Amino acid sequence: MNAPQKMIGRAQPRNEDSRLVAGKGRYTDDIDLPGQAWAVFLRSPHAHALIRGIDTTAARALPGVVAVLTGAAYVADGLRGIDHIPNPADAVRHQDKAFLHSETGSVYNRRQLPLPIDRVRHVGEAVAMVIAETPLQARDAAEAIVVDYEELPAVVRGDDALAPDAPQLWDDLPGNLCFRVQLGDRAAVDAAFARAVCIVRREFRNSRIVNAQMEPRSAIGEYDPATDTYTLTSGSQGVTRQQMGLADAFGVPMDRMRVICPDVGGGFGPRSSLNMEQVAVLWAAKRVGRPVKWTGDRSEAFVSDYQGRDVLIRAAMALDAEGRILALDNEMIGNVGAHTVSYVPMSNGSRVTTSVYDVPAVALRISAAMTNTVPTAPYRGAGRPETIHAMERMLDAAASELGIDRIQIRRINMIRRADLPRLSPMGLPYDAGDFPRNMERVLELADWAGFPARRAEAAARGRLRGIGLANYIESPVGAPRERIELRVGSDGGVDIVSGTQSTGQGHETSFAQVVADHVGVPFEKIRLRTGDTVFVKVGGGTHSDRSMRLGGTLLVQASARLVERARQAAADLLDVSPEKLKREGDGFASTGWRRKSATLAQLAHHVAKAGLPEDRSQRVLMADAEFNGRMPAFPTGSAVCELEIDPDTGVVEIVRYAAVDDVGTPINPLIVEGQVHGGLAQGLGQALSEGYAIDRATGQVLSGSYMDYGVPRAGLLPPLNIELTNDPTAGNPLGVKGGGESGITPATAATFNALADALSAHTRDELPMPATPLALWRVIHQKGATA
Repeated sequence: MNAPQKMIGRAQPRNEDSRLVAGKGRYTDDIDLPGQAWAVFLRSPHAHALIRGIDTTAARALPGVVAVLTGAAYVADGLRGIDHIPNPADAVRHQDKAFLHSETGSVYNRRQLPLPIDRVRHVGEAVAMVIAETPLQARDAAEAIVVDYEELPAVVRGDDALAPDAPQLWDDLPGNLCFRVQLGDRAAVDAAFARAVCIVRREFRNSRIVNAQMEPRSAIGEYDPATDTYTLTSGSQGVTRQQMGLADAFGVPMDRMRVICPDVGGGFGPRSSLNMEQVAVLWAAKRVGRPVKWTGDRSEAFVSDYQGRDVLIRAAMALDAEGRILALDNEMIGNVGAHTVSYVPMSNGSRVTTSVYDVPAVALRISAAMTNTVPTAPYRGAGRPETIHAMERMLDAAASELGIDRIQIRRINMIRRADLPRLSPMGLPYDAGDFPRNMERVLELADWAGFPARRAEAAARGRLRGIGLANYIESPVGAPRERIELRVGSDGGVDIVSGTQSTGQGHETSFAQVVADHVGVPFEKIRLRTGDTVFVKVGGGTHSDRSMRLGGTLLVQASARLVERARQAAADLLDVSPEKLKREGDGFASTGWRRKSATLAQLAHHVAKAGLPEDRSQRVLMADAEFNGRMPAFPTGSAVCELEIDPDTGVVEIVRYAAVDDVGTPINPLIVEGQVHGGLAQGLGQALSEGYAIDRATGQVLSGSYMDYGVPRAGLLPPLNIELTNDPTAGNPLGVKGGGESGITPATAATFNALADALSAHTRDELPMPATPLALWRVIHQKGATA
């Protein structure tokens, strides 16, 4: 009999697609509960204002209104705000926080009330909640609420917020500074700069972006007075983190807080954190004695969904005459927004400061600033694209200053494969990756050598053509705890219970591929169960390239344990010693002259009837595995972007894009390539069109809908030449590094290097992000203007 074809490495079409494409997905807004009421939030029109009073009289009198709730009632009920736990675990020592010390004395963390009681701190912050029989009745009532605001000065940029005369957001936070840390070796950097032949200084403002998921956020709250238990149904990136945050806010044990996550239409990081609406609907459900549902609209999303990026990096690079980097002296200012949701982007970004290059000395100053804006949270790549952008732009600038070829300066400074493993100056233990080979291969894919001819042809057509390259490395971290449980059903199929939560990554397919190979069960008989704290007891959720790296490792471990337990059950059922059994399909057969065999279904039936041989009280054939710690892996690669600019309009056309990505072992290459494409679309969108515009003086949002926020369309994507490679890592049994963020991490850097190349005759200044047609037109036609 031929051995079954291996599933790991197969480009298997996704199991999920047949139901999702057919419209049979089940998202939060698809769910309606008997007797449910609807919630609508009244949101602040001001970026910063005192709340002098809230008059709800007229709203309460309107038809269908069940209740009108404010922050004062929430506090009176004895509930606490959300503790977002913004300071993440360290990327190497998970027992420690990423930021242990601060020049301010402590790392600031403030609980967020779902509805503020004293003042609003960003446009769109909810000030009241209306519960009514229908959504339209709730909306009408919300519009009848009268709020007495006293408008205050606002500050929206992180660097502005740290100025001595900036408006203060919180009375206990002088200077709006959440923390400030100095990393690296200051003395070594100063000495290197003193002997440098060339010093390059640039400032990079990584624009704020909207997390434009396909599915608007939604939440349903339930309360059972008989058992004093709560149930939240809401799309997220992991139910256990939501459960912990809610239990803490409500002051109840975890087992009285159930969280359910159905299908999710996109996460990208911000849905890892608990949102105030999720807290509010649970509180309201208890208050009104019936389920309460809220579904946000797109206008709300633009002023209330956690946002991404908004990091300022002031970079300085010292080099010798040959172009070798001597030191980096960088400053990073992260715009936290109005509430302390997450410091992850600053932690992640700091770790990859030196990227794939051999940099002897680094000094990095990190400041986290609060502003009158929507809070920021991790967004796909979470700090790594921002830092890689700065590093790759600095290399191009240094090459220009020194008169060195852009590729040659990278060859001079790149870490060699023979130099690994090594500890980077920022403390990352690089273990595997052939950085020079990746760059040389992407140059071949992009036909870098043939570019001058293509540039000349474009010039003949009146177009400005440019090409740019970016190398990258990631440091995927994420929540350090995960669990996998495997259970054999009566049909011989295997149920996987996982603490991760798919938001479109294809877990139902790739997880099943791993179990199929390691247990021997047909792929079609493996089912994934996730998204409910009734059976998901431990899990870190899906983010930071962690699902297959941690989950896959546990799948391998749990599979081995399940096979061994099945072997013991087969020995008991067949009355032979375990060592005389051999694997046969998904079951076992004896090796003696009296051949006997049992399938996994038969073994599951035996266990259910008689229990496992080592424990007759155990009536389920199952195994589990749990992990708490760090599992280092370093996805890496190179990308080349080639584009043309129409000088008459400033419109950019990306004509070619090539990438080489080392994601480790691709469990499903089809899914990995889709992840690369999706990340690339987000990176190109930020580079060229996505920019959350806020009036710097008033804090008013100027791009509050898709009419004036440039989410990328399909036409933006060029022909893609993507290649996966693998320099093996020994960090986990599957050799997985991670592919979810490969596309986005180098995208803005490669694009801006190409833009700078195309516009080299017009400016040497940094271009604004996003580089919109208007901004580029101004650079071309208004000398020195970078808009």
